[in-house]
Order: sequence, then structure tokens, then C-alpha cells
Amino acid sequence: MTSEPLPPAFPRFGSTVPHYLTGRPNYAPSLIRIVKEQLHLSGVHRLLDLGCGPAWLAIAFAPFVGSLVAMDPEPTMLAAARDAAAEASVQMELIEGSSYDLGSHLGMFQVVTIGRAFHWMDRGDALRKLDALVEPDGAVVLFNDVRPEVPENAWYKEYSKVVESYANMEACIAPHRLRHEASLLESPFNQLERVGVIERRVVPIERLVDRALSMSTSSPEQLGPLSDQLAQELLTQMTQFATAGTVVEVIESQALIARRG
Repeated sequence: MTSEPLPPAFPRFGSTVPHYLTGRPNYAPSLIRIVKEQLHLSGVHRLLDLGCGPAWLAIAFAPFVGSLVAMDPEPTMLAAARDAAAEASVQMELIEGSSYDLGSHLGMFQVVTIGRAFHWMDRGDALRKLDALVEPDGAVVLFNDVRPEVPENAWYKEYSKVVESYANMEACIAPHRLRHEASLLESPFNQLERVGVIERRVVPIERLVDRALSMSTSSPEQLGPLSDQLAQELLTQMTQFATAGTVVEVIESQALIARRG
């Protein structure tokens, strides 16, 4: 598997952290339990949350494994992860670093979780390095969320249109990049299974503003003074879909479980 081109500058998410914490949707707890059962996780296992952000995945899996390592290149995100872990009374090792820093010094893991971060990595290089760190019967699990095309999600098309009109697309991943499945199928972790949980959630429209500002392409750092303009336009547009200041979001939390063949 050859290396692949990355964005012109690695994104820094420091300015997004407060918006990330309040705006990004977390993964369904029932999905975490399904993955735990699929992988037969127990207190003897170690988990690495790679590109952890505020370490939501590590915290969610804490009751099901023996020890946790959470790794992210953004110091401000690691500070948020430290606070979240303390609030949840979860012990974990926090490491500043990216997939480029993977190595034997980290030890072996039964499972490596990656939530909405794999696209920022040189995926071929990361999977080669993970092959040396994941136990023979272990797995790499990619987490994501999608919105089914159902009537309750009618607001999402307009939301996306507004956000994209402000986004700095130079900070995004090229749309022609291969899907994650293609990278995994060419790696040792080529036995793939996807599981998902669909839920209805009630979301205040202010949190949708935070979600937009949590993205690398529309962060306060990218937009500068236009951040306030984006926020106001989103509130105006989302109000037409809202009831008592909230919208219903139908969201599918997904996990792509990749094991060795």
C-alpha cells in the first residue's frame, strides 16, 4: 500500500474545542456495547483511542477494558480529554502525538478506536504501524455518524448548504480520496463488518452552530470575524425548522470493525 497525499497543512483544532464539546454528536452508548460484545472485550485488554479528541470513545469503553491510552496531536484537545476523564472518574494515559508517532513504545492493544479522525492520517502508513501494535485477535474500529434521509432530517440539507458556503475548502480532505474501506481492504485488517444504531435526538439549534464551528473547514481560526456571521445565518435558517428552539435529528452511529483475515 503506497502513501497518500495529505492536506497542505495539518489542521489544528485548538479554536474548535469549546464548540466540539457542545456541538459534536457523541456515539450511541448501545453501539459501544455492541462493539464490546463483538470483540469480547474484558478487563485484561488494552485500548488505544487514536486521534482521540476529547476522548469520548476511550471514556465510553472504560468499563469494558483494563487500561486506556488516548492520543491526539492537539494539546487543547488533550486538555479537554483530561477534564472529561476526570469528570467521568476514568483513568487513562494521555499522549500528545499522531499516527506518525505510533511505535512499540506504546505496547500492544486488543483494540484501536478511531473516531472521525482516520481521514487526517496517512492511512496506509497508520495501518502498517498498527499491525505491529494490535494483538493477533484484535481489531481496529472506525467510528462515524451519518444522517438517514428521513423527513425529520429535512433541516440538514439547508444546514449543510449554509456551512459549506462559509467553509475554507483548502482545509478539507480531497473528495476523490479512496474510501476508508478501500484502505482497510488493502491492509492486514481486511475482514470488515459494519454495525450501526439509529436514534432520534432533540438538538437545540445553538448546538448546531457549535457543530459548524467545530469543523476544521469552518472553525473560528479559519473564519475569523465571519464566525459570528455564520452563527447568525445558521440560527436564522434553522429557526424555520425548529420547535421551541430545537430540531429532531435522526442519527446513525456507525462502527466499522476491521480484523485480520
